[in-house]
Amino acid sequence: MKPTTRLLLSSAAMALALTGMAPAQEVAREDTVIFDLDRTIRDPENFNWFTSGTKRQHGAHQAMWEPLFILNYETGEMDPWLATAMEPNEDFSEWTLSLREGVEWSDGEAFNADDVVFTVGMVLENEELSEREAATMRAQVAAVEKIDDLTVRFTLNSPNPRFHVENFGVRIFGSFLIMPEHVWAGEDPATFAFYPPIGTGPYTYSSADTNRAIWDRNDNWWGAATGFMDLPEPARLIWLETGGEESRAQLMLANQMDIAHSVSIGTFEAIQAQNPNVISWHDGYPFAWPDPCARQLEINTTVAPWDDPAMRRAVGLIIDRTQIVNIAYEGTTVPSSTMFAEYGSMRPFIDAVVAAGHGLPATGDVEAAQALIEAAGYTMGSDGIYERDGEDLAVSIHVNSASTEYTRTIDMVVEQLNRAGINARSVPVENGVFWGEVLPFGAFEMSYSWLSCGSVNEPWTSMSRYTTASVVPVGERSPGFNNTARWDGDAAAAYTAIVEEMGTMALDDPALPGMVAEAYGHLAGELPFIPLVQAAKLIPMNTTYWTGWPTAENNYNHPAFWWNHTHQIIHNLERAE
Repeated sequence: MKPTTRLLLSSAAMALALTGMAPAQEVAREDTVIFDLDRTIRDPENFNWFTSGTKRQHGAHQAMWEPLFILNYETGEMDPWLATAMEPNEDFSEWTLSLREGVEWSDGEAFNADDVVFTVGMVLENEELSEREAATMRAQVAAVEKIDDLTVRFTLNSPNPRFHVENFGVRIFGSFLIMPEHVWAGEDPATFAFYPPIGTGPYTYSSADTNRAIWDRNDNWWGAATGFMDLPEPARLIWLETGGEESRAQLMLANQMDIAHSVSIGTFEAIQAQNPNVISWHDGYPFAWPDPCARQLEINTTVAPWDDPAMRRAVGLIIDRTQIVNIAYEGTTVPSSTMFAEYGSMRPFIDAVVAAGHGLPATGDVEAAQALIEAAGYTMGSDGIYERDGEDLAVSIHVNSASTEYTRTIDMVVEQLNRAGINARSVPVENGVFWGEVLPFGAFEMSYSWLSCGSVNEPWTSMSRYTTASVVPVGERSPGFNNTARWDGDAAAAYTAIVEEMGTMALDDPALPGMVAEAYGHLAGELPFIPLVQAAKLIPMNTTYWTGWPTAENNYNHPAFWWNHTHQIIHNLERAE
């Protein structure tokens, strides 16, 4: 139930208690949605998203800047938003974008093809605009042209069946955002702060500081005026920096936060015990939503004895994923059956791999693993560790020390390997060293990561990360963290040939699942990496004031509210009765 006292303290007023700043205006708590912000806003008066370091997840791309499309993780479909369609030519070298009629910027100017052509052209001409989506656009597009006010044609540098979803579909986190030509024209795009900002979304910028941003509803929003969609119910949105898990919990308990970043199962259960209005993606275990980056064990295939596929398969057989779930994750995730994130849109490919016999077991088979080890010439020593030629079978596993999730998982893997006869040890390293030196340069025997991340609606994006095109010697940087295992040889070449052909095919080509299974056979036989478990994001959502949050049962899309698709979440929110 709601508190009996009508709480008129807006979230801006709550920020007052934290910052000493006065709220811009009074808005009832029940008209306000308060979102968790997991980072400080470095420059509250800089909204130039094209430049590195300028963040947009403090409401800018969730409430103000709308995407052209929003990818639905369950169906794999591209839900139209500012655009209505995007169609390729026969070989995917040209794409034609159709914009929605009647879209306006919040200052009343029309949003049209001129804005799209201007924004893309600006990025193509300015290499200093370095944010990921800008760099991707520059790498893929040769030319952009206006056909008419609502139609734009893109000519690509090379054919790409995934161009629309990679750039405009909010595939992961964000999308390429179109800016208003009438504001940006004549400005230096590398230094223009775009302050105060405007967008096409149903909320306009009100104020911001380093620890919060406030957005107020624009009752003249184009979407309601054209009948595209009703105005969202919340009158105000606040992104508030919480400072950590304990603060999130306290704000949830006090009903002064409506959705928070991931917390541990212990914290979530403590919150829910005192505030039963707080829910999660699943109503019970595993509670958490799986984010796109499933966890895995990387193996350096150039280092003996792990250059032997049989020895890598032995490690794969030893690992007990269910035990990792139960102990390291306290039941908040599930074992991975393949390299892929387990979304509805990925189900045809996962099912094809499993049906072909390449799926991973949830538990280990130590006896089968030991048979492979012994076939490689190892014998069990009196200390319970295998040895050969007077040397123990040993391995060091590097792990990023930035999170207890990572270290607890590898501690569990180390324990499993030691029990099976491999002298394993964890090597925790600082975040910068892990990502800057260990992984990219192959300075590891094994390591913990999520480098098959990428595929959320089609298989090529993740599978292409392990082709022979990315093989470089140890000591050279792996391009884009791809194939850090340095997997090469006949099986890798056969895998690469299939994956490269997949890369030329339409995303809905019926031949794809079978090709995925065929390629996966080479991967499963050699195991350059070992999938472990799905990633776990236990996101608390408070229904005291607002209902309609995305859940596994109300799966209109996923709950990552720091992403550009959050427009869908906001439009689905309804005042609690």
